[in-house]
Amino acid sequence: MAFNPSEEMVRRCEEIARKYPALTDQLTDPTVIANREQFQRVSRERAGLEPAAQAWETFRKKLEDYRGARQILETENDEDLRAMAQVEIATLEPALEKEAEELQLLLLPKDPNDEKNVVLEVRAGVGGDEAGLFASELYRAYVRFAESKRWKVEVLSGSDNSAGGFKDVSALISGERVYSQLKYESGVHRVQRVPKTEAQGRIHTSTVTVAVLPEAEEIDLIIGPNDLRIDVFRAGGHGGQSVNTTDSAVRITHLPTNEVVICQDEKSQLKNKNKAMKVLRSRLLDRMQSEQDAKISAERRAMVGSGMRNERIRTYNFPQGRVTDHRIGFTVYKADEVMMGDFQDFVRALTNHAQMVALKGEGAVQVASDADAD
Repeated sequence: MAFNPSEEMVRRCEEIARKYPALTDQLTDPTVIANREQFQRVSRERAGLEPAAQAWETFRKKLEDYRGARQILETENDEDLRAMAQVEIATLEPALEKEAEELQLLLLPKDPNDEKNVVLEVRAGVGGDEAGLFASELYRAYVRFAESKRWKVEVLSGSDNSAGGFKDVSALISGERVYSQLKYESGVHRVQRVPKTEAQGRIHTSTVTVAVLPEAEEIDLIIGPNDLRIDVFRAGGHGGQSVNTTDSAVRITHLPTNEVVICQDEKSQLKNKNKAMKVLRSRLLDRMQSEQDAKISAERRAMVGSGMRNERIRTYNFPQGRVTDHRIGFTVYKADEVMMGDFQDFVRALTNHAQMVALKGEGAVQVASDADAD
């Protein structure tokens, strides 16, 4: 049976093929160049269409060759020509089937945040000092993962606990498609191990909360000056004489939502204010998107889980060397490597699963029950 791509796929690809060069032309238009917001919007839209446009051009040429070979096979009597056509068909048909599947994935609705930088927030949860220690270790694992991708990590704020771990820490991670790689990390991470402070050798269970927020830009949402209350005060903790003796710490309160961000890591009040605004914008954007998602029924969310903070998404079991993602039942037995920043297996598995769910039009994957998660 002859290979034929779906009419819907061809229609959508041809639409992209018309739109892509038009967007390219807009980027050379002086009026678009002069308008920063419009230029950024057009650039992002073009970048989002580029993979599908290029894949379609390759696919289209192969499809023309394939149909030409099929026509020769059906109309020609010359045996040599027919033999050549059969060889070409045998080569092109599996290639076209594979490329059609890849095109279907490229045509899936794009997450508008995939290209963005992220604000990563890691907080100690249940488990006292051990939770704080694991929070610091998990944060450093993400830093190592970022370094392997050649992303830039800038600490925004943080506070220590008495055992040398973190109560909480937040950082801006900048680079190529950061959110697309880290977006499935949001949720509750559970650790099972013998803490350093445990004299009896008993295994303890603690939790850490991770939030991955797409960095919000000024064009994403507008914050009015009357919406903010900005307080300055003297920073506490480590940081040196100039940090602890000047009013360099900044607290920003978003009055409509009562969202509060404190930043005191820098010696400069202005730098602390700028960092706090980055965190505030990202939190408000996350809040806005969560409110929008809440309006969509769970059956129609083609995502891996809902990303709610109270979901336990992953368990790190050190006695077994096991790390399990409960949303998709994916397990690796290399806990030490994961804590050194090797998250790529999880990124790949979660991304592939989300794509398959979206292709089938299914609902969200349910988080495993307590019994399944152990």
